[in-house]
Amino acid sequence: MLRESELILHAGDFVAPAVLDDLRALGLVEAVQGNMDEPSLQQELPAERIVEAGGARMGMVHVPGPAEGREARLVARFPGCDAIVYGHTHMPQVELWDGVWILNPGSPTERRRAPARTMLLVEVGRGGAIEPRLVTLS
Repeated sequence: MLRESELILHAGDFVAPAVLDDLRALGLVEAVQGNMDEPSLQQELPAERIVEAGGARMGMVHVPGPAEGREARLVARFPGCDAIVYGHTHMPQVELWDGVWILNPGSPTERRRAPARTMLLVEVGRGGAIEPRLVTLS
């Protein structure tokens, strides 16, 4: 699935550089640092970024802050973005909020409180239209 993707977005917590290297072997990776990442990764990767793909602007950050008011804060933090991708919580979220997609892929490796291990596939269509799909992994 990742090998066929044009772009891999990762919202942090690679933990070790080898994980980032493995993803880069599969394709183009845009990422932000996570709070559990080794210091070398925290130096290499930005804390937040905006990625443009297929006409869509996507903000990325690892820690989104408290659940209460999260969506409004993220939209304000990344003005003009069509989607915001965040991590940290391990809880998937696919929600269109005030015209902006709020996306958390969950985790493909550590589900923690989530019901399953998950990731997101996001297709960007004509004019930057975003179609996210949550994928449950077995």
